[in-house]
Formats: sequence, C-alpha cells, structure tokens
Amino acid sequence: MRNEKVFEIEAARNTLHFQLHEPNLNRELDRELPDAPVMSDTLLMLELAVRERVVDLSEVTQLVLGDLGAAIQIMRLAGREGLSGRMENCISGLGVQACLDAVARRPIKRGTCDPAIAELWSHAKRTADNCKFLAEEAFLPVNPDHAYLVGLFHAVGALPSVLGWERTPQVAGNHDAVGLRMALAWSLPDCVVAYFSEIPSRSSVIRWKEMVRSAHQEANGSRTDSAVCNYVLLHDPVNLWAPAVSS
Repeated sequence: MRNEKVFEIEAARNTLHFQLHEPNLNRELDRELPDAPVMSDTLLMLELAVRERVVDLSEVTQLVLGDLGAAIQIMRLAGREGLSGRMENCISGLGVQACLDAVARRPIKRGTCDPAIAELWSHAKRTADNCKFLAEEAFLPVNPDHAYLVGLFHAVGALPSVLGWERTPQVAGNHDAVGLRMALAWSLPDCVVAYFSEIPSRSSVIRWKEMVRSAHQEANGSRTDSAVCNYVLLHDPVNLWAPAVSS
C-alpha cells in the first residue's frame, strides 16, 4: 500500500507547492524508479575520457547530453547531492568518475538494444537539436541551452511504457503528469519542469509546448521521429502538431 501511494499524483496540483512541500515524496519516488539505460557507445567514450590525463569538461558534457539515459542518470545523481544548474556544472561538481559510475549502472549492449528504445533516444536527441536551433536562430525567445534540455527530456513520460517498468507513476495515462512527476523526482532542470507544468490552452500560445511542436515539425520527414512522436501523442493530451493559436 505504501508504494502505491508513492506513485499517486494530483495532476492539477500546483508545481511550486509540490516542490516546496513534498520533497520527501520526490526522494522516495527517485529511489523507486529504476536506473535509466545508457547506450554502450556513450559509456565507452566516457570510460576513455576518464583515462585521459586532462579531461575536456565541455567534450564530456556534450557526450552526456547526446544520450537521454546518461543525462537522466547524472541529473538524478546531482539532485541527490544537492547540485543543480547547467549539466557542465553538475559534472564538474560530481566529478567525472562519479558520473561514469552513474551511467554504467544499466548499459545497453551493442546489438541488443530494443528498437523502441533506440527510436526514443534518437528522437529525443533530434528534438533537442531542433529546439536549440530554433532558439539560436531567434525563432523563439528562449535560452538555447534551456531549449535543448526541454527537447531532450520532453518525452520522459513515455519511458515507463517503452522500458517496460512495471511500477511507475500512475496518472491515468496523462503523459505530462507522468513526465512532471519524474522530472521532479529526478531533479531535472526547472525549464523541463516548466514544460510539463504548462496547461493546454486554445486561447494563447504556450512557450515550451510551442517550441517542441515546432521542433517536431522540423523533424517530420524522419520515419524514426514520426513513429516515436505518434507514440507520444497517444499518451499526451496535447496535440503537438496542432496549429499554433495566436493570442
């Protein structure tokens, strides 16, 4: 019974109130959620970086941000250690060896990766790249680094189904509510929490939702992205391809 209560959430609950007044519940959920898988190539490159005499922090950061699972694991560890902010700062504060240990907990061996996992990881990276491009080209008034993080983590609510986790946050199939709960438990960046917290509205453009919708349109020609986006849409009450409505 206790574990069932851990996974309950009121979707309409105010996010700030949730963060300030239920930190113990977030920590409990973090312990219950499994480790996120990491691609074997990412793990290999990190192992090589650790062996170097001088570690290029920027290079390690880009490597981590290219793998959804690695980014989750390090943000998760940083949250447990009371660190927050940019990924580069989290890696620096934790140390590269600690980061390597975190991402090595559940590696995906080469040639054994489930196609659904590979598709989701590829989709997350491509969406992140497109979000950053839109921000850098001033199509959207957001920080490019924040845009990348929102794009990378925008589909974490689909992880329980894709990874086959038996015990997951139960929120009546609401993709955003699941994503919000996981983002809080894993101490994902504030911009990611803001993305999941946005309430759908037909009367105004929603900043982060609109950005991800535009990024999906940029990737619309990719078969892999289309498959994953269709999966996400089935679990998300917001139609990310719906025409933007001006205020």
